[in-house]
Amino acid sequence: MQVKETLNEGLKRGYSITLTAAELEVKVSEKLKEAQPEVEMKGFRKGKVPMALLKKQFGPRILGEAMQEAIDGAMNEHFEISGDRPAMQPDVKMTNEDWKEGEDVEVNMAYEKLPEIPEVELSSIKLEKMVVKADASSIDEALASLAETAQDFKARKKGSKAKDGDQVVMDFLGKVDGEAFEGGSAEDYPLVLGSNSFIPGFEEQLVGVKVDEEKDVTVNFPDEYQAEHLAGKEAVFSCTIKEVKEPVAAEINDEMAKKFGAEDLAALKVQIGERLESEYTGASRAVMKRGLLDALDKLVDFDLPPSLLDAEAGQIAHQLWHEDNPEVQGHDHPEIETTDEHKKLAARRVRLGLLLAELGQKAEVEVTDAEMTQAIMNQARQYPGQERQFFEFVQQNQQMQQQMRAPIFEDKVVDHIFGLATVSDKEVSKDELQKSIEALEEE
Repeated sequence: MQVKETLNEGLKRGYSITLTAAELEVKVSEKLKEAQPEVEMKGFRKGKVPMALLKKQFGPRILGEAMQEAIDGAMNEHFEISGDRPAMQPDVKMTNEDWKEGEDVEVNMAYEKLPEIPEVELSSIKLEKMVVKADASSIDEALASLAETAQDFKARKKGSKAKDGDQVVMDFLGKVDGEAFEGGSAEDYPLVLGSNSFIPGFEEQLVGVKVDEEKDVTVNFPDEYQAEHLAGKEAVFSCTIKEVKEPVAAEINDEMAKKFGAEDLAALKVQIGERLESEYTGASRAVMKRGLLDALDKLVDFDLPPSLLDAEAGQIAHQLWHEDNPEVQGHDHPEIETTDEHKKLAARRVRLGLLLAELGQKAEVEVTDAEMTQAIMNQARQYPGQERQFFEFVQQNQQMQQQMRAPIFEDKVVDHIFGLATVSDKEVSKDELQKSIEALEEE
């Protein structure tokens, strides 16, 4: 096997690999001998088929396998000796495409190697951790918000018209083509206008109704309605309004606290305080992480593989284009060009990604099976009723697993660096923390 360097320019590398016909013949013979004991063929005992017949029968397939294994072996040996780590899958092409059995195999291999990552003195990094305490006013504000979600309804003055957000208690009977249908009637049904819990267009027609009023509501069932015999049909609902109620926030007391699983109001306040401080801690970590990434970006500089830069810039441009054109769901759109701004952001992401990967490898940071399982379970909850199918899909999809593992690995590396950096606490208000978070989102 002959390996000759043809390109050495920056991070780009090129090699020609020659597998001689004699070497290939030896490998084919070895594979045939390895397979011979298990081969059965009519007219011969198992394991006694002549090599010449084996070669005639299985030669072409064995030849392809031997060729692929030899080239793969040469590549692996090259990477072990050179220490190069390809940034992306090497481009391997057979140059003598008119190759015939008995000739040497000539292959070109091209790739971009990952750069040498400079050492970073992590203890020299200075970071500020924003600390926010859950004060009484923040807890009261959260309580008021909870009270709104636990709202009750009280009757409006007689003769008042129903408004959006009001609860209308009514009897109704629905008919299609003049005939009542199953599930199309109810008595004393409480419907909150604007909740979108009924067929589209239904609730809007009840805005302005009064107690004792009778009103016909005409709607069309959606074409994809689950009951096929009603899908796309026009229906008329005869509604008798029995009550019109306005929403009122629940009274903040022990009874309300029990609705949220707390023993009493004091216990609920403690729970809210703990939840708020947990939220503040998460937000503070996000701000500190950005500070760390900014610091690392200033500390290091090294050549970046063009292929990774182009791929990342293209992904950024594609993502931003879809954010600006949310109505386009698929990929049926004009070609999206990358700008200098996209390339600048891509350079930062690639540089920091390579640096964090190197720091994580040196620190022997690993994502455990338990952490992956928890991440999969968390994401599976977004698919109610299909959790098992999602779990099995991820288990069988290596690319999906890598996408889920990457952010966990990054966060663990970031936490590792936090432990080595010089971190000072800074007490701030909730508003100051919020402004810092908003600044991150605007970037």
